[in-house]
Amino acid sequence: MRILIVEDDKEASAVMARGLSEAGHDCLTAPDGAYGLEAANQGGFDVLVVDRMMPRLDGVGMVETLRRQGDQTPVLFLSALGEVEDRVTGLKAGADDYLVKPYAFPELIARIEALARRRETGSVQTVLKVGDLEMNLISREVSRAGQDIDLQPREFQLLEFLMRNAGQSVTRTMLLEKVWEYHFDPQTNVIDVHISRLRSKIDKGFDRPMLRTERGAGYRLEP
Repeated sequence: MRILIVEDDKEASAVMARGLSEAGHDCLTAPDGAYGLEAANQGGFDVLVVDRMMPRLDGVGMVETLRRQGDQTPVLFLSALGEVEDRVTGLKAGADDYLVKPYAFPELIARIEALARRRETGSVQTVLKVGDLEMNLISREVSRAGQDIDLQPREFQLLEFLMRNAGQSVTRTMLLEKVWEYHFDPQTNVIDVHISRLRSKIDKGFDRPMLRTERGAGYRLEP
């Protein structure tokens, strides 16, 4: 995958480019929105990773210009601005996803790869629904029966994976690999702790529990 990184922090840009290159991707960096716009106009990129606050031309201005020009290359905004209104501004400018700094590198790679897959299939799924449980992948908001649910980042990742596999048994190994990026069992109770916290948030106060433990098999989110 060919990725354009538009970031004015040289060290952060270099670290990101190195990590993505080690993951098998081809990266080009630009130090601000003006250079980023020039590079993007040359085409050939699968995903653009764009910082919000930059000199000369900021990320919002760069993406708005690209969209006016008809460029629909998927854009992931990176920013220390993490309030709801900040994310909304970025998404309205034309970004496809928004990740708040500081971020976990495995999540950055996962989001970039997800954007590339959406482009290949020609469809962008922004909302997951299982029964009366709803997750907005862009605003990072979760609700059940209209009631807002506040989740920590790892809880959000865990629930997203469960929702994408609703009605199916999900093993501990699957969760370790897909949510925690572990390819071995660290022999800790980290999954049990997070499942317990998640269950208390999405099931407590509701008549019908959705998150079930299947003895000897794993877990299942029931539609």
